[in-house]
Amino acid sequence: MTRMTYREALRGAMREAMHADSRVFLMGEDVGRYGGAFAVSLGLLAEFGPERIRDTPLSESTFVGAGIGAALGGMRPIVEVMTINFSLLALDQIVNNAAALRHMSGGQFSIPLVVRMATGGGRGMAAQHSHSFECWYAHVPGIKAVAPATVADAKGLLLAALDDPDPVFIFEHALLYSLEGDTEDGVPMRIGEAAVRRPGRDVTLIAYGGTVGKALAAAEQLATEDIDAEVIDLRTLRPLDTPAILESVTRTHRAVIVDEGWRTCGFAAEVSALIMEGAFDALDAPVARVCSAEVPMPYAKHLEDAALPQPAGVVAAVRALF
Repeated sequence: MTRMTYREALRGAMREAMHADSRVFLMGEDVGRYGGAFAVSLGLLAEFGPERIRDTPLSESTFVGAGIGAALGGMRPIVEVMTINFSLLALDQIVNNAAALRHMSGGQFSIPLVVRMATGGGRGMAAQHSHSFECWYAHVPGIKAVAPATVADAKGLLLAALDDPDPVFIFEHALLYSLEGDTEDGVPMRIGEAAVRRPGRDVTLIAYGGTVGKALAAAEQLATEDIDAEVIDLRTLRPLDTPAILESVTRTHRAVIVDEGWRTCGFAAEVSALIMEGAFDALDAPVARVCSAEVPMPYAKHLEDAALPQPAGVVAAVRALF
């Protein structure tokens, strides 16, 4: 086991993959000489050179499209999009090409593309840099969507993504880059498996990415009130580990979903519907959702904190179920 930060785990996974396979390369805005907007690729340019660590223009549609073309040509590109807000400029390439070409070619083509991007609020970066659009990608057949919440998952899920024959989108919550934890070398994980971060008997808290820590903090507070909360880290949003969710809710009989996305048409609504369809008879209370306020993310810290899901809001939602 090795102790490192979340950003170091991502960098280590890319380094391992690039040493193991000459087809793997990284491209994106500021990934080379600057070392990445969040310092994830720091030092890789000196190690691998400009052919494999490629700085691109500020044109997301262009360089995501170039990544799709490289994948079609037999390469294993990793495309870094600086923030999830900017990825919207590449939605045409993502939805109409990356996600669809295997289906439209009758299985003749595969797109082994990995797209990494920072997501989430809490950094005082305002509305154009702070939203959580993961559910938009989880909505699209033909791609996989993962959201690692731990250092070990950051490395393991990136390695798993690089082994996948289809497009995988990795959503890295920007507040997690300095998180420290233990990880192992060269051990990929399986995409599509949730993890129980805290076992419990009274209520299931369902979270992913940046909300996992908040769910765990809420569970600790609830324990002082004699409410034993189980915390499920989804890890993958598509394909979703529905059996793990239903098994937990069937035991605890209550569920609260914590999601930084907006409540209306959000990912929490999808999880809530799955629970209602698969575990309705086991529920002792309606499924609850704790989501971001339905406003563009504020810049001022006190307003941003009020807009984002917080442990206190999760605790209040759980109390309301009893």
